[in-house]
Formats: sequence, structure tokens, C-alpha cells
Amino acid sequence: MAQNLLTFQNVSYSYPCLSSRAIENFDLNISAGKKYALIGQNGCGKTTLFLLASGLYKPQQGVIYWQGNPFQYNRSFLGNLHQQIGLVFQNPEHQLVAATVEEDISYGLNNLDLPTSEIIDRVWATLDKFALTPLAYEPVHHLSLGQKKQVSIADVMVMNPTLLLLDEPTAYLDARHSQKLREYLEQIHQLGTTIILASHDLDFVYHWADWIFVIDGGQLIIEGTPREVFAQRKTIEKLQLGLPVILTLVEKLGILATQTGNMSQKIFEQWQEYLLSK
Repeated sequence: MAQNLLTFQNVSYSYPCLSSRAIENFDLNISAGKKYALIGQNGCGKTTLFLLASGLYKPQQGVIYWQGNPFQYNRSFLGNLHQQIGLVFQNPEHQLVAATVEEDISYGLNNLDLPTSEIIDRVWATLDKFALTPLAYEPVHHLSLGQKKQVSIADVMVMNPTLLLLDEPTAYLDARHSQKLREYLEQIHQLGTTIILASHDLDFVYHWADWIFVIDGGQLIIEGTPREVFAQRKTIEKLQLGLPVILTLVEKLGILATQTGNMSQKIFEQWQEYLLSK
């Protein structure tokens, strides 16, 4: 059996001065090569999970494993971990630190004491990969929000991480920039990077993810493929998460075969292909 990339084992975390736990008795298994999504209401614990997964927070209970090894909260382990796990914040302003795009993307590499030639090669390869070469010397504060999000992802990907964590990547983006982001994520995944994103954009998640985790009150409520998760209608309705547009439309058209949300595979695929192409 293949070893998990990232594992949470009975993990709990609470913030000072708050009576309830942000994460409680949480178990999570992430395999290499998949596209994962975390969904849930605001405050359910998605961002806290990312901060724990990247080693920025230390759990008060339980153990987190990276490639089978328990997290150690010392400079050596965390320094290595931060090269393998990249975290992209919801607000790019919290991540962009340099004056120009090129300087910002090179920032992390400069802290690794790498040869200058390697840094230059990796930075310009990343600029090209994310269509940022024309903006290389542009001041970061001149960029649009969509461009800043591109740069924040490039900042992380220049480090060649094994696992990419994205907190609300489509937040505040219009349809054009959301589609562009989807293309970049597909490109990143094709390079072999495992991706976990947290999102309220159910249409994006339903189309994109291989596996979905539904979180509420700091606990894992449901996990499964997109079809399996959204077939659990009573739970989804209780959590007030809503449905992806495709399922709402299909339901209204009377194509659902049962009350659980199942339908014939052929009909489902035909409508899915048609509706998601719009």
C-alpha cells in the first residue's frame, strides 16, 4: 500500500481565549498525486488546517505526519518542510513581499543559499510557466488582484513543492480569472504536485476535485468523490452548503433518478459535459 503524503491523526487545536476548538479530533489522509478540496462554512476550520499542515501552528493534541514521519517543531525539520509544502494565502497582499514580480518570486530561493545561476534559471522558468514574463519588472502594487494571485502561486511553485495548499484561490476573482486559475492548477497538477484547496466555490470544486472533505465545527463530516459527497443531500442541506449549479439544474430538469441524487452514468455525463462547457 502506498504511503500517505500527509496524515492528521486525532489532531486538535484551539486558539487562545476561545472556548471551542478550531480543530477537534481530526483525522485526514492525503495521497500523492490527487486534487483535494476542503469545503464548509466560514470558521469551520479550513484555514487552521492549512496552518497546521504547513507547520506554522503546532497541534495541542494528536500527531501530523509528513511522508510517514511525525512533524518535529524545530528549525531543521520545518525548514525542510516549508520547501516541500507550499501555502498560498487567500489574500495575496499577505504574501507578496518584494518590490517587483521578479524579486518577489526569487525571494524564497534567495533564502536557500542556492547558486545565483540556479536562482535565475528557476525564476525565469517560473515566470514563463505562469505567463508572467511581461510583468517581471512590474511593481507588485501596480498589479490587478488576479495578477497578484498568479504571482503568489508562482512564489510557491518556484520552490518545486510536493504539496500545494491554496486558501480560497478563486475568492474575489471574476469568471475570466477563475478560468485562468483553473488552467494553472491543472498545469501544476500535471507536473506531479498534489493540491489541496479550500473554497466556497462549489461549482469550481465539483468540476475540479478528485476528492472532497466536508468540515463543520472543526470536524470532518463527509469525505468522498464530488458525486458521493453531494449525494448526501440531507447532510449538505443541514450544513447549508448549497449545491453546485450543475446539480441544481439537473435536479430541476427532473433527471435525478433517486432521492439520493444518483442518476444513470450516461445521462449524468452528457449533462455534465454540456453544462460545464457553458
